[in-house]
Amino acid sequence: MTTAILLLAYGGPDSLDDVPAYLADVRGGRPTPPELLAEIIERYRAIGGRSPLLAITRQLAARLQETTGRPVYVGMRHWHPFIRETVTQMAADGVTRAAAICLAPQYSRLSIGAYRARLDEALAALSAPLRIAFVESWHTHPALIEGLAEQTRAAWVRLSQEAADRAMVVFTAHSLPASLSERGDPYAKQVQETAQLVAQRLALPPARWRLAYQSAAQTGTPWLGPSVEETIPLLAAEGVRDLVLSPIGFLADHVEVLYDLDIAAQAIGRAHGVRIERAPMLNASPALVTALADLAQQALEERPQ
Repeated sequence: MTTAILLLAYGGPDSLDDVPAYLADVRGGRPTPPELLAEIIERYRAIGGRSPLLAITRQLAARLQETTGRPVYVGMRHWHPFIRETVTQMAADGVTRAAAICLAPQYSRLSIGAYRARLDEALAALSAPLRIAFVESWHTHPALIEGLAEQTRAAWVRLSQEAADRAMVVFTAHSLPASLSERGDPYAKQVQETAQLVAQRLALPPARWRLAYQSAAQTGTPWLGPSVEETIPLLAAEGVRDLVLSPIGFLADHVEVLYDLDIAAQAIGRAHGVRIERAPMLNASPALVTALADLAQQALEERPQ
């Protein structure tokens, strides 16, 4: 019996030419309005013309494989290698048992649930049995909290001592439709718990940190807030001049960090006289490898679903 680890990530285009097909998958086949397509292409152009997510995830997988001694595979929800492609390869390689971990720590039926659905579809199409232990949530894992705190501190120390003494920390996570929380989805609660634990690890008093959401889709319905775009001007009006952005809902550099925070949020900060330092992402850091290795071991010790 071959036991493996499967890392699941969102995916991103390998080039500007891939953006239309990538968005078609994200949108479930619905046509992308031309103005939205042009906007997304320009965002990817601004960060270098492609998503770095796959390369980072593969580097993370290689380090996790070295640490655990188990084969580690990468499957993407919306781009190659798609989850179905990876699961097919795992079965061909003789894998019969695996731990699957989404590279998004907080659980939502809309996000993590979609990974689970894609994985279940891929498993149903196999002729050989492959048992999967699926990790649904790990937003309070000690190594994750320590790693996020270290990265937040790394941004903080780039400020002068005077600025650091007065700086505000804003933790961010991807926004989701507000109606999910109204129906009992745990995502917002888990994001809040992650933020509180990182703040405690940094010994931040409540007055020195906020939680904001980012990257909401324009659907015409309410999404979780307050948004980063709203929060920066509000803090500026309160007299904040130095700000650390810490994306605790994200693990790797990709467009929602490299554009939404490093370009769009920075522009808002400059317009309001606020200096912004963004915490580095965990990417393939030792802290993240430690967390994933522990999660995989715990999952494989339990009965796979």
